[in-house]
Amino acid sequence: MDPVTSTPSPAPAPAPSLAVAGLAYAYPDGHQALFGVDLTVGRGERVALLGPNGAGKTTLVLHLNGILTGGVGSVAVAGLPVEKRNLAEIRRRVGIVFQDPDDQLFMPTVREDVAFGPAAAGMRGAELEERVRAALEQVGMADFADRPPHHLSFGQRRRVAVATVLAMRPEILVLDEPSSNLDPASRRELADILRSLDVTVLMVTHDLPYALELCPRSVILSEGVIAADGRTQDLLCDEKLMRAHRLELPFGFDPRTPLLTHPSH
Repeated sequence: MDPVTSTPSPAPAPAPSLAVAGLAYAYPDGHQALFGVDLTVGRGERVALLGPNGAGKTTLVLHLNGILTGGVGSVAVAGLPVEKRNLAEIRRRVGIVFQDPDDQLFMPTVREDVAFGPAAAGMRGAELEERVRAALEQVGMADFADRPPHHLSFGQRRRVAVATVLAMRPEILVLDEPSSNLDPASRRELADILRSLDVTVLMVTHDLPYALELCPRSVILSEGVIAADGRTQDLLCDEKLMRAHRLELPFGFDPRTPLLTHPSH
């Protein structure tokens, strides 16, 4: 840049939340699960990861925080390569909410569960209390802080599981089948919460209406490769594509119909 001009150079664009390049992985038994996956998810995007069982979705997710390593290709979270030396920071930045909240909730009270991650990272005192309070407020569970998790409904436990991850202030929230086993009211409440979060979301789901409601973009993973990447509505309206990858819409559901969202959105 010419030193006499006073125009400031534009700030560099932030690194994408997720950058996967050429990721291929075979399990020790020889089963090849991924065959060269390329996927970029920008900051603040909400993306659904769709595909039939056995497509490689779980294998891909387990690479995002270094649970699985040793494949070919690269994965970076907010510009930070997923490598051994970065794993502690990567695991703070990639928050995975498992399908069964009981896999994540194991402390005597909701407050202790949500405090567990930040406390393990060294946070104490008023700062820790504030972090826990903020995370519980984000999911509408602040009034339940002193309750034992096993006294809560399934939907409430799932929201607390989300709070345990939000307490770590992640770069990207990965949700595994977030709508499974939820009654309609709990499903809507969780959708409202997820829409309100200022965080990148990658949602692994078989629930195609939920994907359409929450994620403007979807990626179809099939037989270890990305078969399609585009607007969720466009993919769900492509009958040939859907049939080819064993994706079925619920009976009577029309993805062309505009969704009726909550009045606050």
